[in-house]
Amino acid sequence: MVAIFALAAAVLYGTADFLGGAAARRGSALAVLGVTAPVGEIVVVLTALAVGGPVRLAGVWWAVAGGAAGGAGLLVFYAGLAAGPMSVVAPVTALVSTVLPVGVAVATGERPGPAVVAGALICLAAITLVSMQGGAGTGGGRSVRGLGYGIVAGAAFGLFFVCLRNAGASGVLWPVAASRMAGVAVALAAAAATRTRPVWWGTDRRVFGMALISGVFDATANVCYVLATRAGLFGLAVVLTALYPGVTVLLARLTLGERMRSVQRAGLALAAVGIVLLTA
Repeated sequence: MVAIFALAAAVLYGTADFLGGAAARRGSALAVLGVTAPVGEIVVVLTALAVGGPVRLAGVWWAVAGGAAGGAGLLVFYAGLAAGPMSVVAPVTALVSTVLPVGVAVATGERPGPAVVAGALICLAAITLVSMQGGAGTGGGRSVRGLGYGIVAGAAFGLFFVCLRNAGASGVLWPVAASRMAGVAVALAAAAATRTRPVWWGTDRRVFGMALISGVFDATANVCYVLATRAGLFGLAVVLTALYPGVTVLLARLTLGERMRSVQRAGLALAAVGIVLLTA
């Protein structure tokens, strides 16, 4: 079950990132976040109401911390894509956001078998490869800045994964709703500070629709991730979930006709091998 939920989270996260990125190409990232964040909150609240269960304060506080970290990480990630080469920012973010939670899992006593360790290492390599994109051609200064943005954003996303795992330990989905609420607060505060209005139906229906679906998928991915962390090894759930860049790359290739580099194809092949080892 951990593999099923984690892979579902990866597919949903990857699709949400693709739709959100496509929408951001026609509008600012903050304008898109002004739709995806509140919509995701509504989805999670409705899911929590359907599942039911008590609200436990300990889980909620973990969730709020995770949501704030995830929201801040998303802002840093977008800033990095604008300031540094994507070929540096994206793979560094994906790798750091995976290594940090896996390190926490090992430090807290998780001891996976040799096949799982091998599969995890292969998946880490795959995450880096599928995130790489062409067109670097940039100076050393931009690369260094991109590295810094990637490390900070990846650390923030890693903290989000850790906090959401701890929040999910409360046994209900209300902590996920609290996490989304904190993320909404960060996104709306940034939008207010920059006087950025969210996209809406009357301005561009296509952009609004993509942002809307992105928010739904991202919120559903949060739920699947929490269920994955509760179903088995935390480290395994994080590594499988972090394969989401491969989904984004595939969707860009299939729908936008973007060319895939040979290194990205190699990454997708490695991801398949890693998944087999992790789920065997």
